[in-house]
Amino acid sequence: MNKKVIIIGSGFSSLSSACYLSKKGYQVEVFEKNESLGGRARQFKKDGFTFDMGPSWYWMPDIFERFFNDFNKSPSEYYNLKKLDPAYEVYFGTKEKIVIEGNLDKIISVFEKEENGSGKKLKKFIEKAKKNYDIAINKIVYRPGKSPLELITFETVKKLNLFIRNIKDDVFKNFKNPKLRQLLQFPVLFLGAKPKDTPAFYNFMNFADYGLGTWHPEGGIYSVIEGMVKLAKSLGVKFHLNSSVEKIIVNDYKASGVIVNKILYNADVILSGADYHHTETLLDKKLRVYSENYWSKKTFAPSSLLFYIGLNKKIKDVAHHTLFFDVDFDKHATEIYDNPKWPDDPLFYVNFPSKSDLSMAPSGKEACFILIPLAPGLNDTPTLRKKYLDLVINRLEQRTEQEINKHILFEESFCINDFISEYNSYKGNAYGMAMTLFQTAFLRPKLESKKVKGLYFCGQLTVPGPGVPPSLISGKISAGLVEKYLRKPNK
Repeated sequence: MNKKVIIIGSGFSSLSSACYLSKKGYQVEVFEKNESLGGRARQFKKDGFTFDMGPSWYWMPDIFERFFNDFNKSPSEYYNLKKLDPAYEVYFGTKEKIVIEGNLDKIISVFEKEENGSGKKLKKFIEKAKKNYDIAINKIVYRPGKSPLELITFETVKKLNLFIRNIKDDVFKNFKNPKLRQLLQFPVLFLGAKPKDTPAFYNFMNFADYGLGTWHPEGGIYSVIEGMVKLAKSLGVKFHLNSSVEKIIVNDYKASGVIVNKILYNADVILSGADYHHTETLLDKKLRVYSENYWSKKTFAPSSLLFYIGLNKKIKDVAHHTLFFDVDFDKHATEIYDNPKWPDDPLFYVNFPSKSDLSMAPSGKEACFILIPLAPGLNDTPTLRKKYLDLVINRLEQRTEQEINKHILFEESFCINDFISEYNSYKGNAYGMAMTLFQTAFLRPKLESKKVKGLYFCGQLTVPGPGVPPSLISGKISAGLVEKYLRKPNK
């Protein structure tokens, strides 16, 4: 009989691992605690409106291509992909915005209009970012984070200074205009840390943004989940919904199964794409590698207050992705990382998917998704959620000079308490562990348990890091480690 792998959770990293392991001939079963697959990338539908509940940006299309190509498939066999033009818009005040177009030459022109000479500087900046992107993708991110030697290549040795300098310093050195500085620091937020705490090497995110562009899968990011599930099922993966894992069974320091709804399921390997901290609580205390003290000292990516709103009219002067940087960028960052509190004047992001995908809302109406970054672990109450909904809707009305509040058909929210209850997320974080210098590569939680044989991990709290493309990569790396383990004689 084929060796069996049980996977906990059904987010991007779990689905990735499931596909790779099933392709290799292993018997794979996925256990998902919620009633639908996708983890944090689930979908919410109401009254003809469709919302991605979590990830809504499709960056690094090459990573998705690489994933499906590993199975002799392509993304186009599972979903239709459209490049957004404009990619997104950023408001800095009432009617005061910068439009980031769908190609680099246009973006260079936009920069030049804002700051004389910045167009040429941006071109050089992105050329360097592209080189870092190529090094990261081809030399580093597909490595398992076991040793610092993984970071030492001919290319990275030459760029050692980029691991010492930070993104903010690099941006401020090259650009003086405060708006352009904010635009170039924005992509780093996907890595879950402040620009001043993120190594300059990670400016490859700027190439992902301006060089590779922003895309939209028809039907939303959930279409990618559906495609991966379809692929997984075709490979023989079995899925269990409403199946919360209650305990990981360990015999003689070797993982041997899980308890789900009081039923024992045996396996040769357990692989968890669920929250790392939560997964270790499913073990006896002596078998946990990382203590509560360890987790409490780590820098986590932000949580979020999310709103899913149905509007009975089309909204003007906004793009599919619209950012509101009309308040103090650094102050909000401080309120997330240095002095955790509910922000006084938050930056926020609004996604209007129905701007470029008519399937996301009924005719003549608009789907509106709002995200406010927050410090994890804050007190989360209905009163606070309502306060911040009113605040951002008011700002949205002021900046775009149109009535919105009276056109709301319904609104649903999702915040820290929901991240904890729905995803067992540590302190309700939304993106995992931040990519700071001392939380990079081999310094992140390991993919392989040091105390329990046959127990593996994948996802945003381990390597490579936060985000959808890194999660796909994490799943592939973990699957490779699992396969290597299962091939060992007398394991």
